Amino acid sequence: MKPLKPLKGRHMFGLVKIGEKGQILIPKEAREIFNLRPGDKLLLLGDEARGLALVKADVGKLFEAALPEESGEALFSVGEEECP
Repeated sequence: MKPLKPLKGRHMFGLVKIGEKGQILIPKEAREIFNLRPGDKLLLLGDEARGLALVKADVGKLFEAALPEESGEALFSVGEEECP
């Protein structure tokens, strides 16, 4: 069986362990590729069916998170509706 190769622009950095305080260590290679520095803020997104994702917090990314995906399914609603 041939080893899996990630698609261009996609990465797998291995497993991370959640410490006693709920913290994780982002691997050095990931920090370098995504230009993450101490003090940067990350947005933690969650989908109960698909899992968690970390996104470098900036206005553009926050706006994109509210827009429909290619499937036509929005990640978040924009408006006055309350979250369940």
